[in-house]
Amino acid sequence: MFARWLTILVAALVALALLGAAALGIAAAFAYPKLPTLEALTDYKPRVPLRVYTADGALIGEYGEERRTFVAYRDVPPDLIHAILAAEDDRFFEHRGVDFAGLTRATLLNLMGGGRRQGGSTITMQVARNFYLSREKTFNRKLYEILLALKIEKSLTKEQILEVYINQIYLGQRAYGFASAAQTYYGKRLKELTLAETAMLAGLPKAPSAYNPVANPERAKLRQHYVLRRMFELNQIDDRDYELARAEPQRLVIGRSAAARNTPTVHAEFVAEMARQMAVEQFKDEAYTRGIKVITTIRKVDQQAAYDALRKNALDYDRRHGYRGAEAFVDMGAVKSDQDEALEDLIDDFPDHGNMYAAIVLSSTPKALRVYLRNGKAVDITGDALKFVAAMRADNAPPNKRLRRGAVIRVAEGAKGSWIVTQPPEVESAFVSMDPKTGAVRALVGGYDFNRNKFNHVTQAWRQPGSSFKPFIFSAAVEKGYTPATMMNDEPLSFSAESTGSQAWTPQNYDGKYDGPMSLRTALAKSKNSIAISLLQDIGTNYAQDFVTNRFGFDAGRNPPYLTMALGAGSVTAWQMLEAYGVFANGGYRVAPFVVSEIRDEADRVVARYTPKVAGEQAERVLDPRNVYLMDVMMKDVVRRGTAGKAMALGRGDLAGKTGTTNEYVDAWFCGYQASVVAVAWTGFDQPRRLGSGETGGALALPVWISYMDKVLKGVPEESMAMPGGLVPVKTGDQDDLIYEEHIPATTEPPPAESPPPEAAPTSVLPNPHAD
Repeated sequence: MFARWLTILVAALVALALLGAAALGIAAAFAYPKLPTLEALTDYKPRVPLRVYTADGALIGEYGEERRTFVAYRDVPPDLIHAILAAEDDRFFEHRGVDFAGLTRATLLNLMGGGRRQGGSTITMQVARNFYLSREKTFNRKLYEILLALKIEKSLTKEQILEVYINQIYLGQRAYGFASAAQTYYGKRLKELTLAETAMLAGLPKAPSAYNPVANPERAKLRQHYVLRRMFELNQIDDRDYELARAEPQRLVIGRSAAARNTPTVHAEFVAEMARQMAVEQFKDEAYTRGIKVITTIRKVDQQAAYDALRKNALDYDRRHGYRGAEAFVDMGAVKSDQDEALEDLIDDFPDHGNMYAAIVLSSTPKALRVYLRNGKAVDITGDALKFVAAMRADNAPPNKRLRRGAVIRVAEGAKGSWIVTQPPEVESAFVSMDPKTGAVRALVGGYDFNRNKFNHVTQAWRQPGSSFKPFIFSAAVEKGYTPATMMNDEPLSFSAESTGSQAWTPQNYDGKYDGPMSLRTALAKSKNSIAISLLQDIGTNYAQDFVTNRFGFDAGRNPPYLTMALGAGSVTAWQMLEAYGVFANGGYRVAPFVVSEIRDEADRVVARYTPKVAGEQAERVLDPRNVYLMDVMMKDVVRRGTAGKAMALGRGDLAGKTGTTNEYVDAWFCGYQASVVAVAWTGFDQPRRLGSGETGGALALPVWISYMDKVLKGVPEESMAMPGGLVPVKTGDQDDLIYEEHIPATTEPPPAESPPPEAAPTSVLPNPHAD
């Protein structure tokens, strides 16, 4: 009887299996023709982000939703291939897209329950799911996954499928593909990974969040050890490699070294944004997915020197002008102790700004200010560090600024493990430098903090240049026959409203003193306003306006032909000042600054290139060599014995430039050069207001220029401008050294440009967006 029932049961099960197989076959027959085409795989184009680099290869910007670096299958290290297969699909090269034995085993285990759910998906099935299907766990979706996997295996080789998988799979931390994950987690290229690091990455596809070594280091290590064990069991590694890899300590770069990750390695956010705009203008939305590489002219060392100098100078200025008090207050009612978890919730609303850490005041006593930093850390600020905030700790401090319990402030690490109170400066700055011969920009910092204020003060801020504009007026006078030896009287002046175009005007020298007769050379060195105005009056305002427009590229409409132009009362940008001072630095040629040298596509082919017009070659000559030389002599004196005397600390005799301070100390400038580099520094407020008494161009902008030049001119030999023909030495009345003098015929138009040699046409010509 039992045998009969057993026979019936087995027959029923077989019949059900046959019916199930038939139903599955019918379903597959109907579903297969409806499967999507495989162009996305057969013509695989991964979404690789737009990346921006310095001229020497440092990453300064990355734009795109997915962080990915494509790697060809032939360049994938064998250990990584073995680790992936050991972790995900060890029979990959044996099955035809579906491992039916593994799928059956997983199905039975799932039906039996009592453990983790089993997927049974092959790498090919994962590729199918990632490209075409959702992750919902339904019978229909699984059927389509199986059918797609079979179709993929008919269209692609095993190596092609693995290449897609290796580049497409998501591995956490915004990293798509193993090459990007290697950079993100370890700051390495694939071929530089150790066996232990390779196994860690190979364990991520199963669950990037659960096995993330940053968020879940213990679970990640267990998964890593599983991958290593499978590699050992499959004879892909030996005993020694297995044990060494298991014992290797974890060395993640995330949270420790941004320079090692696939993230910008130098602060050049304003440059990166300029490059991004150019790429998007040319490639539209594809710029973010095609793997476009933008190569800028920026040099890593120069950029870091400029960034550090500008930020230090802004912070120094800020500390000179006092502490402004708490930036906000939080409700401390629920906080019971200095380690209360409620503090972490409160501080979450205030992100850190670089090395300026958000902190909540826990208590304020005469001897200490105790503050809470995120992650459960509480520190005491004591001693001299309290002097900076003394006024805001006093009982009579404004209630909405006083440092009391619950106040949110910023702190930074001081010397020897101490802490100080700091604050983001309100003042803004700009710095830009270039090679005066080619126009290639070497460094550009458009403001104190791009994340706080994306307004580019180098290219977008129109400000009064003050006395830094005087060299252009003096150059116009030299063109009319004036020389450094020309004597003029430093005396009080007064003008009617008609002559100024505004109102009656009684200009004064900066120090209110008048020294009588002196040479133009001394007048520029001492930045004498009265002589600059008299000089402009003598040569004519309309002539001077035409001269600064045609020769140096300034906007005539923003520099009207009034006597106030002698004191830089018009409007310029730092970018314009860079180009204009470049004329003096390169011997008289108009060279346009540019920041992008070329753009490359995903195959590293050059698709666009900017070809500069070089001084002495294709560039237009706009100043007579004698004019340039005489101006160089005068501007060197500004450094040697004038308002830029601090620059003599660099110990060089080949520096030239001019300070600039506008009325009421609103803008501070220094523009200067050495034969190999010209640079412009500016400081002021976005909403123009006083910087403070004594905050001149020499006191506030020049230190940034000096700090930058100190770094970039190390090892650069001194280079003086050769005296052109047609000049003779004469003795001056107000100094003992020699100058050179000869009448230079006045002209209203620049001399004809030299004939440029023929150029090879590039694939595409990059525009220069700031040439005007």
